[in-house]
Order: sequence, then structure tokens, then C-alpha cells
Amino acid sequence: MKLIVGLGNPGAKYEKTRHNIGFIIVDALAEQWNIKLNQSKYNGLYGVGTVAGEKVVLLKPLTYMNLSGEAIAPLANFYKIGLEDVAIIYDDLDLPRGKIRLRQKGSAGGHNGMRSAIQHLGGSEFNRIRVGIGRPEGRMPVPDYVLTNFREEEQAVMAEAVKKSVEACEQWLKEPFLKVMNTYNG
Repeated sequence: MKLIVGLGNPGAKYEKTRHNIGFIIVDALAEQWNIKLNQSKYNGLYGVGTVAGEKVVLLKPLTYMNLSGEAIAPLANFYKIGLEDVAIIYDDLDLPRGKIRLRQKGSAGGHNGMRSAIQHLGGSEFNRIRVGIGRPEGRMPVPDYVLTNFREEEQAVMAEAVKKSVEACEQWLKEPFLKVMNTYNG
């Protein structure tokens, strides 16, 4: 069984912001795999389905970004999903817009949602799909920048990042994450 988590903030106000790219990708996965995100428990909105013979749980934590681990850990524990079968999708300021980077472990890298996930999961040995949102231009503070919507001229490159992230998740259901990394980090 796999747990795929998209990080973001709940509510219409944040729906299309840079910080919500994880939510956007989980919504795309739910649509692609016909999994209804209609269960609400453990401070999260989630759905369960079977894809390519693998049971999958898709989760959007509803705790706000900084407390994401409070939703992830209880759901992983409930379904007895080990860290190696968890993938978390989130925004990354240090990657160019639209670039995705997969890793099997690592630090929070200054991302508060990942810091919470590592703390509550009790380790950092889980899979990640980092989606580049770039850095703010000029003097815009980072907290303001991550809560802005993608501009019209960024839409196409971000749509491609969503598509690649969905493809990477689909490949992970059939092959080891290391092989998926080799495909998408090239």
C-alpha cells in the first residue's frame, strides 16, 4: 500500500497558490485514478483506491502547511504504511519553476511542512517529489510569494510539472522509487 501526500493549505483563498502545488497534484492524481477524496479523518482529506494492482491512499492535510505531519503520521499508522511507501509532494523555492526533483530521503530544507512531516513520521527516510516554484523577483518576501497564484505566463510550465509528477507517481506503483528517480531526475 502506498501513501501519496500533497502539501498545501486548505481553503479557497489558497487553492491556486504556489504553496499548494502538492494539493494540485494530488487532485490531478485523484482525477486520473478515479479516487474520490471524500474521507475526512486525522485532520486530512483523503481517498483510497487501487491503481495498477496497488492499493493507494491520496492525502491532502487540512492542518495548514506548518502542521502537515499531524495529518500524515496518524493516517500512515492507521493503514500501517512504512516510510518507504510514503511519497510527499511539495513546492521548492530552490528549483526553477516547473522542474521536478525526486529524492528518497533528506532534510526539510527550510520547508516547514516537511519539517512537520519528518518530526511526526519519526524519520526522513521517505520519498519526495519536489516541484520547483522558483524564487520571488525583486524584494517580495518569501512568505508573501508562496501564497501568490501562478501568473498566466507560468501556467504552461506548471501544468507540465503536474503532468510529470502524476507520471512519476504512476511509475512508482510499478517500479522502485530509485528507478523512478533515475527517469525523472535526468
